[in-house]
Amino acid sequence: MSDSILYSVLLLMALGAIAAIVLYVVSKKFYVYEDPLIEQVDALLPAANCAGCGSPGCRAFAEKLVTQDDISNLFCPVGGNEVMKSIATLLGKEVAEKEPTVAVLLCNGSCSVRPKTTQFEGPDSCAISEMVFSGETDCQYGCLGKGDCVAACDFDAMYMDSETGLPVIITDNCTSCGACIAACPKDLIEFRPRNKRDLKIYVACKNQERGGVAKKACAAACIGCSLCVQECPHDAISLENFLAYIDADACTLCRKCVDVCPTNAIIETNFPPRKKKKSKEKKEIKTIQTIDINNNNA
Repeated sequence: MSDSILYSVLLLMALGAIAAIVLYVVSKKFYVYEDPLIEQVDALLPAANCAGCGSPGCRAFAEKLVTQDDISNLFCPVGGNEVMKSIATLLGKEVAEKEPTVAVLLCNGSCSVRPKTTQFEGPDSCAISEMVFSGETDCQYGCLGKGDCVAACDFDAMYMDSETGLPVIITDNCTSCGACIAACPKDLIEFRPRNKRDLKIYVACKNQERGGVAKKACAAACIGCSLCVQECPHDAISLENFLAYIDADACTLCRKCVDVCPTNAIIETNFPPRKKKKSKEKKEIKTIQTIDINNNNA
């Protein structure tokens, strides 16, 4: 009895030793070397794992930064230029500095200008609503208002406004990770340059219907009148499929297009209040009063 137990123990020890030798040989044969720089670069990244850089996570992005010779086209939107400079210094490579951007909503169809005409009874999801029907209003291009973009944001940079029924983007919290863009089935969110004081001018509409149809569905829709195109002195506005679009790179933020838009589809943010222009009639009255005073003095 004792011999059989001893043999069993010895057999198990032998099998364990053989398995250990096999595992050692296999580990040596198939060993994959990992550059220690990957760990250092990964430590510099913000660990957001938002996929805004185009990689599935920060670790994968770190590997790409270390293994590629040219990283000028790689950028971490969450870390920004400071993080990329630190990584470039560590790796001895060059990176291109990029202007910071912020997400904007290309829809101004609040409840007051885009009333509901149907009621959707189903899951509170933009993605599902888009698959089932075009929305609860007559505008098939507008925001569905279910908040998929807000749910996708990991930086508390968005919330749903109960009065307008639209998502609101908090510029100071936005990291331009792109999660909200990927979550919107209507493609209503895009990045715009984060200018000084967050000055922005853009067309908050994606409706490609003709003017009358678009305005009937939403009072704030772009009607393709081309007045903004004619007014812009820098050729920064194009018109396609009855929809105007402002090129952020060509726009000088002169605001002339905002004044001529008949539906207020062009949004301007953080600009100082405009000075009220005196009417021609008031100027004429002032001139007449001045003449009367001069006559009286004479």
